Amino acid sequence: MRVTIDHQPLAGITPAMLLWWFQHIGDSTTYGGKQIPGYLAWHPLDHIRWELARPASGGGVGEGARFRIVEAFDRRPEFYVDSTETVEKLDGAGIRLVRRLAGIQVFQLEHTWSACGQGTHYVSVLDLGARSPLLSPVNRYLRTRVFPERMARAWVVHNVEEVGVLEHLLPDVLRQRTDVDA
Repeated sequence: MRVTIDHQPLAGITPAMLLWWFQHIGDSTTYGGKQIPGYLAWHPLDHIRWELARPASGGGVGEGARFRIVEAFDRRPEFYVDSTETVEKLDGAGIRLVRRLAGIQVFQLEHTWSACGQGTHYVSVLDLGARSPLLSPVNRYLRTRVFPERMARAWVVHNVEEVGVLEHLLPDVLRQRTDVDA
């Protein structure tokens, strides 16, 4: 299963801002008058927890790091996700999170971005399942038990909401930081 979302351009957002965001997604920020993790401010209704399960080889967030992401799409317990993926790409053009089983990719979420006349063009692609026909039983299990179609539809809404909020949240988060030239 592959789901692609070509988002509306993010006004007032640059690719450098998005790279910074994903490098600092676990940092705290002021939201609603309270200090909370940026990840929770990003989608306060669906996001539950983010943690750096393993830092990159150079430390912190970067390629090779592992992100643990806990969320419930549409605030529904049946759409609860608690997963840990490896950051295989994180640069000025996007981020790619991957899960492999026995070395075979079974999940990939890639967000790519680029500057455009209206701000930043942002595309999200979720790819679930292995490419090998030999693994069709695994794919069937993933698509019926782990991430069924109803959950995929809820993920689309979730992703549109969280990406859409970036143009409102990110400039404010950056203004709060004294260590960043916003």
